[in-house]
Amino acid sequence: MSIFRRLPADVRKSLATEPGERVLTFAAGAVSGYVVATDLALYLTDGTRVPYEKVDKASWDEDGVRVLTTDGTWHDERITDPRMLPETVRERVNSTIVVNKHVKLPGRGGVRLVARRRPGGEVRGWTFVFDDGLDPEDPGLRAQAEQALEGLRRSMGV
Repeated sequence: MSIFRRLPADVRKSLATEPGERVLTFAAGAVSGYVVATDLALYLTDGTRVPYEKVDKASWDEDGVRVLTTDGTWHDERITDPRMLPETVRERVNSTIVVNKHVKLPGRGGVRLVARRRPGGEVRGWTFVFDDGLDPEDPGLRAQAEQALEGLRRSMGV
């Protein structure tokens, strides 16, 4: 368990936070530094800021956290005592998801259509997550996904 109940002032000052951004929880890295969860982003021990709307997946185990961003980058952090980080990150990432709907495509499996927004902000964009075995670069498949997205947007008003 961390000996600090509050994030050390020098660490807080070193974060490249936005005006009004608040620290929610933190955990000491197993080697050095801190992993810090704010209301808008996850800060890694090397200072990398990962906005919650850019987190595709975060998984936790006894060694720490592994974060996949929407651009396909993996970040691994070793943490011995995660404190409230897993719950906080899960809640903050989930709060960015406006729509998460799986749609069957004609004769080919399906695609998950995901709309994300910055916490408290407007929808920033949509992501296509194709079923395993489908080629996301296939122009015909992408056209079907775009058509499904247009139908979903009309029906939901987003």
